Amino acid sequence: MHERPTIALNDPVALRAYAHPLRMSLVGLLRREGPLTATQAAAVLGESVPSCSFHLRQLAKYGLVERAEGADAREKPWRATALSTTWGADDGDAEAQAAVDHLDAVLIRRLYDRAMGWLARRAADGPRWRSVTGPGDDFAHLTPEELGELSRRIDALFDEYRPRQHDPSLRPAGARAVHFGYYVTTFEQP
Repeated sequence: MHERPTIALNDPVALRAYAHPLRMSLVGLLRREGPLTATQAAAVLGESVPSCSFHLRQLAKYGLVERAEGADAREKPWRATALSTTWGADDGDAEAQAAVDHLDAVLIRRLYDRAMGWLARRAADGPRWRSVTGPGDDFAHLTPEELGELSRRIDALFDEYRPRQHDPSLRPAGARAVHFGYYVTTFEQP
């Protein structure tokens, strides 16, 4: 498998396009499972094939997915073009900032919904899993540069495990897919 870069979204139209929940689910599914057809994605996500086909084509317009190598006229699998997506608007463009804020809100809602889904089913997890999963938070006084470095260090810790994402033979017995979601905010002191 060749290296897949991070996709950086800056265009307000692309940011709004990605903020659609089904589109985010499709990109996430392709990142986790590898190339899939619209039919396969629809079955996994519980969506209609025409809806998945439409949204995959929309994602392709913004470079988030592409046809997988070896696709033929009959089976047309899609693949994610990157393992992660970044976005931001630091140039003072109000339209871009509004699109970033919307995308951030959609993502935070998805993180919340994922956490609540896990909370509803965690009793089915064994004690070993329950002891290492769940919410947490921390607090520190940092400069923007230090916070950026901390984020890079956290990302580097995950580098060791990323090859397992697309090569199941690297996964040890008992390994499960784990989502490590976080968001960083500044703290408003009373």
